[in-house]
Amino acid sequence: MKLTSQEEYGLRCLLQIGRLAPGGSLTIPEISQAEGISKEYAAKLLRLLRQTGFIKSVRGQAGGYILARPAAEITIGEALAALGGRLYEAGFCQDHSGVSSVCNRSVDCSVRSLWRGVQQLVDQVLGKTTLKDLLSDEQQAASHVNGLVATADIRPSPPVSHS
Repeated sequence: MKLTSQEEYGLRCLLQIGRLAPGGSLTIPEISQAEGISKEYAAKLLRLLRQTGFIKSVRGQAGGYILARPAAEITIGEALAALGGRLYEAGFCQDHSGVSSVCNRSVDCSVRSLWRGVQQLVDQVLGKTTLKDLLSDEQQAASHVNGLVATADIRPSPPVSHS
């Protein structure tokens, strides 16, 4: 499993904007340079973040982008979902059926159980981690995430029938 470059750099762009002092804004060239990505790619990511309500553009001499909500109200889970999606989606089995129209493991699939459990843990951690949490230093962010993982409440999910 990998995060896409869109998810990774989109989150980094969001963090750049989150680091701003009150009243400040960042332009596409500033974000592009700070993250080492092209202006076109930064513009694409910022457009997506704006369309999904995480940032807003400001006009004028100090124009650029600012957060649309406080960093403490933006969860990493919702930001990543807007940038790309989840690791395991409901249609996963239909999308990975091989050359058949229905997966030949649709009745009894141990792999599906694994992905569902991983997704539950990921959802818990990302849903309880905010942009503000990631604006701290690495040690503080690691402590936050480690605390969430240690107290994660993963309950077994009932088997899914895909007939």
